[in-house]
Amino acid sequence: MSTTPSRRPWHLAAGSLAVGSLLLTGCVSNTPEPTGDTAAATAAAGGTANDEPGDTVRIGFTAPAADHGWMSAITRAAEERADSYEDVELVVAEGTNDVNLQISQVETFINDGVDAIVILPFDGAALTDVATQAMEAGIQVINVDREFTSPFAARSTVLGDNYGMGVSAGTYVCEQLGDTPDAVVAEIAGIDALPLTQDRSQGFEDALADCGLDVDNRVAADFTVQGGQEAAANLLQAAPQIDAIWNHDDDQGVGVLAAIEQAGRDEFFMVGGAGSANVMREIQEGGSVLQATVVYPATQAADGVSLARLVVQEKNLGDLVSSTVPRQVQLFAPVVTADNVATYLPSAFES
Repeated sequence: MSTTPSRRPWHLAAGSLAVGSLLLTGCVSNTPEPTGDTAAATAAAGGTANDEPGDTVRIGFTAPAADHGWMSAITRAAEERADSYEDVELVVAEGTNDVNLQISQVETFINDGVDAIVILPFDGAALTDVATQAMEAGIQVINVDREFTSPFAARSTVLGDNYGMGVSAGTYVCEQLGDTPDAVVAEIAGIDALPLTQDRSQGFEDALADCGLDVDNRVAADFTVQGGQEAAANLLQAAPQIDAIWNHDDDQGVGVLAAIEQAGRDEFFMVGGAGSANVMREIQEGGSVLQATVVYPATQAADGVSLARLVVQEKNLGDLVSSTVPRQVQLFAPVVTADNVATYLPSAFES
């Protein structure tokens, strides 16, 4: 296993993920709140008690190969988040789509005696047993994005909201077309076999039903540029009239937009998915069929690093009454349009 340790003083990168990690950067410890001069100094510095260094936490990190803009951003954000703490040492395993190799990486972390493991599994079910072994060895496991099949495999789980993505996209389409009951709505999904794709489609269908619309034309792609282009070309050929398209993934959306341009179609508007920087720039510039995108945060592993640090150091999310870190944190799926794109663009990933 190829690993890269990462450790830097917190002041070098403390603001790098301010937008994406607001949920976790506002934490405080379980100890009484600082008072008097200590509290004033902490507030003046823009920090909290949780920002104060504690015992060093050694965290192993493993994720799939960075062969997709979103996945690349996941790993980069985790590294930047770890660099923001002087008491965190992140050991990064080489990204892999080989389930057996990822299992081996976790086994190496267990043998090395790390304090915690943050893992975005290529296959949650396949990694459940080895994650459970890590927990049984006293290592705190933070599961990211793709869930394990056992509650004993992780101390806490950080999730995006796939169903919520569909709901957000469908709600936006309803806002634009709700007064047009005969509107034709199309959907370009990701990989149909994946639960995340199924959840996104179900959320979209449910939201559309609320305003009397449904999905008239649907095709599935594979989260790649080529797959998106092929699926979109098939869709456009099959549907001579479309009013709105929701594309599940902004990386495959590069190919979708290429197919749209090649077909010379512009009678509809399009909503993207995931929230890539190139999509947001296109929304910001205007003049495109692309009007909006739904964010699927690429900060999940970064939040996982923060949670791992809190759990090992026995701290908590400061705004909660509960004295421990929650078992699950699910991030919101906001819609980005020309009206709010400036807020989200700084934390967006590059497709």
